[in-house]
Amino acid sequence: MKPLLIVLSGGPSGWAPIGPNGETLLEYGVYDALRAGFERIVFIVPRDEEEHFREGVLNRMKDLKYELVLQDEDAQIPPDIAEKAREAGRTKPWGEVHALLCGAALITVPAFAVISANCFYGREAFETMWSYLGSPSITQQKLPTVKQGFIVLYPLEKIFPKKVSARDASDDPPQAPNTPSSAVILGICGVKDSYLAAMRKCTISSGDSFTDEISGEEIAPDALVSMGFWGFPRSILPALRKYFSDFIQDSANIPENECDLFDAADWILQSGLLRIRAIKAPGECFTAQTSDPETIPELIAEGVYPPSLWS
Repeated sequence: MKPLLIVLSGGPSGWAPIGPNGETLLEYGVYDALRAGFERIVFIVPRDEEEHFREGVLNRMKDLKYELVLQDEDAQIPPDIAEKAREAGRTKPWGEVHALLCGAALITVPAFAVISANCFYGREAFETMWSYLGSPSITQQKLPTVKQGFIVLYPLEKIFPKKVSARDASDDPPQAPNTPSSAVILGICGVKDSYLAAMRKCTISSGDSFTDEISGEEIAPDALVSMGFWGFPRSILPALRKYFSDFIQDSANIPENECDLFDAADWILQSGLLRIRAIKAPGECFTAQTSDPETIPELIAEGVYPPSLWS
């Protein structure tokens, strides 16, 4: 049974047009996924964004076979916790893990990939993820025994349009400071023997250097980071439910808290529930906040993408 691709909508920032015919970031990801071999696509979107998503994205992909899951604020939430959260002021769903669990009933195959609509991962990342998720070691094992996951990683400096380094030891005269870019939430990853050893969520901005806005720490340009491209076995879903259950118990009175996959993955790692192989992707990568308007036209000129994705 072939792996499926789950696209977490990420909100309207990933639906802004970047292609010559209004194509969005997530459309280039879906296009790359289809070329790599994925055939089944599941979009998970907050219910209050459904109309915008259909009009701004799905209407262009009319021939695409897909399934749409609407993420409700109270879905998967016990009534007493939902009531407590509303009283505390929560008006939105509970984040990425919540979204994934809202679509869990559609995960009927041994393995699945997860991406964010806000990111451009590059064709090579999808090809490599497909080759791993579709391997017999994953698809032919009994589900409870599968303890292998995957994550796509990039050097931090590749994600930002202007590469900066506070450790540049060249003798060139000082250059004018780079214009600071929007802060981006990424997972800083420690890798040992090709496997993820630790993950820490950071909010990173760039100027003359890369800085974690949470801790104030300077991050090395060659640090390996995740933009949220995962490969999981279906057998990990009970662990994610357990993590999410504990999270909402602790966060019912904190309306801004979201249960994200970066923190969940680190908990999974430290609990010994899954080994996550690190895939270092060689291609282009950026987020909605760090995109360079020249990148997509250049890739079209090079023949990587057609001028119109869906015609």
